Amino acid sequence: MVKLKLAFPRELRLLTPGNFSFVFQQPQRAGSPQITILGRLNTLGHPRLGLTVAKKHVKRAHERNRIKRLTRESFRLHQHDLPSMDFVVIAKKGIGDLDNRSLTETLDKLWRRHRRQVAGS
Repeated sequence: MVKLKLAFPRELRLLTPGNFSFVFQQPQRAGSPQITILGRLNTLGHPRLGLTVAKKHVKRAHERNRIKRLTRESFRLHQHDLPSMDFVVIAKKGIGDLDNRSLTETLDKLWRRHRRQVAGS
């Protein structure tokens, strides 16, 4: 059995404004009322993740940190099933009201939707 690495190193992150704007130009969308995940195919052979959690929607820092932590964790666990895309996760109004389990379930559903979109195209 091949052991997959489930780390989240720098190579799996969108770090520069250019990385983010690349995704914003022609994204594939998967969304729920609280979260939108934009994705765009890259040529790197692995997925990357960028996060935006605005103070406007989530006032408290510890809440923003919780959302980012759970999103990174979800991405880390799904990274080997995801297509080679750059993803930007955008938190929307009401995301702070989700508990950890429903946030994780929502993210799982959106990752699956992105996989289906790529498989279908």
